[in-house]
Amino acid sequence: MRWPFGRPTTVRTRIVALALAPVIALMALWSFAMVSVTGELRALVRVQGVYDAFGTPVDTAVGQIQIERRLSAAYLGAGHRTAAALDLMEQQRRTDRAVTAMRDAIRDGDRGRLSDRQRQVLDAMLDSVDGLEGLRERVLSRDISWDRAVSEYSALVEPGFDVQSALTALQAGQLAREAQVVIELVRVREFVSREDALVAGARAAGSLTDRQYDTLTATIEDRRIFERTYVPDLPADSRTLFEEFQRGDLHQQLTRSEDALLRAGAQRAGEAVAAASWRTTTDRAVKRYMQLCTRSAVNSAERGREFAYRELAKAAIVGVLGLAAVALSLWFAVRGARRISRRLETLRDAADLLSSRQLPDVMRRLSAGEDVDAATEAPPLADGEAGADEIGQVGRSFNTARLAAVEAAVKQATLRRGLFAVLLNIARRNQALVHRQLKLVDTLERRTNDPDVLDDLFRIDHLTTRMRRHAESLIILSGAAPGRRWRRPVPIAHVVSSAVSEIEEYARVVIPPMPEVGVAADAVADVAHLIAELVENATVFSPPHTQVTLRTGRAGGGFVLEIDDRGLGLGPEQIEEAHRTLTTPDDFDPTRHDRLGLYVVGRLAARHGIEVTLCRSPYGGTTAVVLLPQAVLAPVEPERPEVVADAERRALPSRRGTAVLEKQREVQQGRELELEQEQEQEQEQEQEREPELGLGLGRAPGSGPASGSPALPTRVRQTSLAPELRTEVLEADGTPEREVTPEEMRAVFGAFQRGLDRGRKGLPTEPGPAQRTDTEEGTDADNAP
Repeated sequence: MRWPFGRPTTVRTRIVALALAPVIALMALWSFAMVSVTGELRALVRVQGVYDAFGTPVDTAVGQIQIERRLSAAYLGAGHRTAAALDLMEQQRRTDRAVTAMRDAIRDGDRGRLSDRQRQVLDAMLDSVDGLEGLRERVLSRDISWDRAVSEYSALVEPGFDVQSALTALQAGQLAREAQVVIELVRVREFVSREDALVAGARAAGSLTDRQYDTLTATIEDRRIFERTYVPDLPADSRTLFEEFQRGDLHQQLTRSEDALLRAGAQRAGEAVAAASWRTTTDRAVKRYMQLCTRSAVNSAERGREFAYRELAKAAIVGVLGLAAVALSLWFAVRGARRISRRLETLRDAADLLSSRQLPDVMRRLSAGEDVDAATEAPPLADGEAGADEIGQVGRSFNTARLAAVEAAVKQATLRRGLFAVLLNIARRNQALVHRQLKLVDTLERRTNDPDVLDDLFRIDHLTTRMRRHAESLIILSGAAPGRRWRRPVPIAHVVSSAVSEIEEYARVVIPPMPEVGVAADAVADVAHLIAELVENATVFSPPHTQVTLRTGRAGGGFVLEIDDRGLGLGPEQIEEAHRTLTTPDDFDPTRHDRLGLYVVGRLAARHGIEVTLCRSPYGGTTAVVLLPQAVLAPVEPERPEVVADAERRALPSRRGTAVLEKQREVQQGRELELEQEQEQEQEQEQEREPELGLGLGRAPGSGPASGSPALPTRVRQTSLAPELRTEVLEADGTPEREVTPEEMRAVFGAFQRGLDRGRKGLPTEPGPAQRTDTEEGTDADNAP
């Protein structure tokens, strides 16, 4: 079904529209019937007025034309008689006045009260009398026979009877029959007038031809037939008037004169009746018939008005009842629609409440670890809203569905918590194994001085470090926090270097000099992990021969770190999807997306209020902008570079020793950052003391350089540590106070491995800036299988 004004948008509108369809149809039929009935009834009421305005002028003109017809016949039959001509001309002037009055009444009257049929017959009457002048010219010039003139005059007055019939036509059963009978009796007057004209012509001519006599006899018979036929059909009052006329002397005299004409024959028809008596009889008969017809018409009009008033009263009563029925139907429709709509709105509000408040609140409480009772959180609808009809059945089904939805949410949350607990348990176990593996690698590193073996051990050490970061990612995705903690703020340069050292292709990363900005102790591990994930994404999604550039600087809202890669970049839809992942990390769905690093970054950023934005890089790749807020930043103590300078003076002059020195300065803010965390954990668990780390590239401080061939560097305590991480001043003899930890060894051999990488790639062996890894394009040695 196509709605005429668009499809309704609400159930209430649909119900009212469905109810309005039959109501409108009934109203249309009722209106049509009322208009039709009232139109006819109003026509009945105004029929007399319409006839007085239009019919009476037509009757007067027809009467004058009938008299002119008789005089024209007498003039044409009498020869050149001056008296007949004068009488005819005088009658023509009277006829002209009547015709002019008729034209004025028809053309200037209120034609809006007329029907189409009435206007049509009135126009036909005007067209008919337009031929009167031509007929007169032929009569006066004697170019036409008198019987032919009588026929043409009869044709002129014939439309007048159609006018009378149309103006008195009543579409109301018996009244219509009465009006038609009166119109037919009007023709009786025409027959009498036509008889008079024929007799006048016969008297003037002296005799009639057979054709003319047949016309006369046919006219007489027509009058008598019409009278016998239609008088009995008149209503009682009108019929009584005609019957009294028929019993009177005038009607009897007319009948005897007609009988004489019928007996006389064609040759003696002009002498059959006396001229004076015939003229008197016909004139009186014509007037009497006119009076009877007019009186009958008036009686019919009065009965029509009475009938119209009765019918109008009935129509008014029916109309009021019809309007009341329509209004009542609309009221019931609107009331039923409002009740149904109210019940449906209750169901809708319950569904909206479930989807917008109840389920999210249940999920939030479940995520917070609270116990939720499904029956309490999803109470059924009130009994008044769940009846026995179809809407009530929908309500009961909704109750069941709502309870099932809440129970499913509870079960899903329980399953999710169990899954995350399993993941967290596995991640914790992996983390413990990784720590044990790091210690084992450190033990192996201390047992050998072979550079090739150390190279392999460093690869294992580096892979183990990345495994630890992945284990921590699982811990973060499980909703927990990693175990690494710091007790003091750490410079941002150390944090960035530590993050870069945890990725596979660290040699491609260009680290610029950084300002003296520190990261709060409770955010060091998370910030380092966040940067490591973003830098690793930059290296993975860019060609291996390109660099990943880091840019840093202060901003009004904190500290900004930009990571640029030179890959193919992301499309607008991919960037939008990545932003959703970064801004809504709580909606973690591992089945929908395989980039878990973005989820980890999002959760870490949400934990500390860090803003991470992805945009198009000017190099064609992607730029990740990290804004560290002021709450994450903290002041740090300035470094004391004299220890590093002392270590450089004691370094061996070999190529590998030089490379080790260079890389030792590059990672002393990175690897040692991890070392500090491990040492602080050991301090908390064992003696609550500060860590001590020595990283030497020669013998103990104060001793001269070794003689002979260059040898591998030996450790000097706390040489590579940032000044704020040192706890005691180095002894003059460099004698260590405790065993070297695995983290210390990993830092040493990390620097050693980087030196080897630079040597293999033909890079300069001179030490660069302390905080820059300026790696040329190529393949990292750590990427080898």
